[in-house]
Amino acid sequence: MPPTTEGGQTDKDAKLLPLPRKLAVPPGAPARSNVPSVRYDLAVSGTGELGPDDGVPGDGSSREIFERGGASWYGIQFHQRKTASGERFDMTAMTAAHKTLPFNTRVCVRSLVNGSEVLVRITDRGPYAQGRIIDLSRAAAERIGLIGLGIKQVALTIIDREGMRCGGSEVEEGEAQAQTPAAAPAPARRQVKVPPRRRR
Repeated sequence: MPPTTEGGQTDKDAKLLPLPRKLAVPPGAPARSNVPSVRYDLAVSGTGELGPDDGVPGDGSSREIFERGGASWYGIQFHQRKTASGERFDMTAMTAAHKTLPFNTRVCVRSLVNGSEVLVRITDRGPYAQGRIIDLSRAAAERIGLIGLGIKQVALTIIDREGMRCGGSEVEEGEAQAQTPAAAPAPARRQVKVPPRRRR
């Protein structure tokens, strides 16, 4: 049986009224929801406007943020190729590429999406896409949950003294240190004597 409205009319008999053209919330009325404002300046890189970072919540450390912006990653297509530092790229190592930081600089990369952190060592140059500040190896990207997203907003902190923390634990002196590749001796070239041409 069809539902009835007041006066015994059915929904079929009732006429649809047009929607009013007024604002849903009258001017001066309180907002119906209090949604916090979103900051869209996370992709801005630089050091001028950035204050100290509180580190991982509850770890009691205070660190200076070096740069904020987008992070991307690279993996199998560059595995075992030479990097700008001369090392072979290893996608399973905790390394990264940065445009300006000196090679072998230790950097704590903190995800601004989920708060996870990874300690990496700079071994290459890049990325050169706009809005990106660091390229992580595949293993480092997995550590902060970057693989599925492709690009993630991060904050970089340079680890330059003992006692600094990354990923909730204190960074030890030898951790992520430079592993300079041993210089392989150049292969000896064989000299082959070519007999002089005979004139005809």
